[in-house]
Amino acid sequence: MSESLRTRLTRHAFNFWPAIWGTGSRITYIASDWREMRVEVPLRLRTRNYVGTIFGGSMYAAVDPWYMIMLIKNLGPDYVVWDKAASIRFLRPGRSTLSARFLLEEAELEAIRKALETERSVDRVYPVELVDREGTVCARVEKTVYVRKAREHAGGEPSR
Repeated sequence: MSESLRTRLTRHAFNFWPAIWGTGSRITYIASDWREMRVEVPLRLRTRNYVGTIFGGSMYAAVDPWYMIMLIKNLGPDYVVWDKAASIRFLRPGRSTLSARFLLEEAELEAIRKALETERSVDRVYPVELVDREGTVCARVEKTVYVRKAREHAGGEPSR
């Protein structure tokens, strides 16, 4: 699916947001339905560590918020979504630009909605790989995201 004008503008805004800009990474694509995103971490002065490879903090920060945001955009205001946990495993040094791709299938969204019919909350785990241009995996990240239905206020509006 292609980017819409709205997701293209959002991508540019995110790339100038200090929390993202400071990592040295950049978002390269956001699907118009928010079910796919792509991020790159180039090897530059801002992302280089003491030994000349991509700093692990830059790798993690580049992939940190995206599944949470994608779920918020897809599930809507009737759901509360928070990052809950993460782990990263460094497999190889990042010696060139690394990229990551985030996918959220409709079946996953349906599984969350269905689970929340009988459960108060669910934790979902999403794997992400940072790969170089040759396709070599340099780091694997697992993001755990917490989801629950928003509670209703007396006025009928969902609370976060």
